[in-house]
Amino acid sequence: MTSLFIDTSSKKIIVAIIKNQEILSSIIEDNDTTLSERIFPLLIKVVNDADIVIKDIDKIYIVNGPGSFTGVRVGVTIAKTMAWSLNIPLIPISSLEVLASTKYDGKYLVPYIDARRGYVYGGVYDNDLNSVVSDQHIKLSDLITKIPKRGKANFVGYEPIETTIEIIEPQVDLIKVINKHQNDEGVNPHSLVPNYLKLTEAEEKLKKEVV
Repeated sequence: MTSLFIDTSSKKIIVAIIKNQEILSSIIEDNDTTLSERIFPLLIKVVNDADIVIKDIDKIYIVNGPGSFTGVRVGVTIAKTMAWSLNIPLIPISSLEVLASTKYDGKYLVPYIDARRGYVYGGVYDNDLNSVVSDQHIKLSDLITKIPKRGKANFVGYEPIETTIEIIEPQVDLIKVINKHQNDEGVNPHSLVPNYLKLTEAEEKLKKEVV
């Protein structure tokens, strides 16, 4: 089984080819406003580095949010198009779960993505990537109150935030993530939508105008 993994949702672009529990090739780069121009060359490079062709890909894992609206939209669109054209399974994965694959010494990890103005996209996960507190758009102060009291917890994320809880640098374990979802049923590419967890600024503005 040869799989393609795509994550364009946050501060890092992650593209990888995985086969039989082995990462054949991977690219992790800083994300920026040139994503739409860079993503196709990165996909081509990771496929070439793995010494395969596109038609060898049997499954696509796509991180469909939350995170950057533009980043999520670009990644999801590419994954949907490829899955449909190749007629292969498409597996959506949470960006926060990907962050939570980071190895740590504790019982819980609190993955987060800065959503500005004191808010984050955040959740709480255990060592097996099980969701303890569901992913949500929430005030950082409120998320802290939801962390289970028993067991050590660490925040994991790329951006600095104001908290007394230790923050660790993400070290994504792709194999751990793939293992968690390897038996998931694929979704219809046409039905997959970005998981923004909140309205876009344009939608919020329109909602206010309607009210």
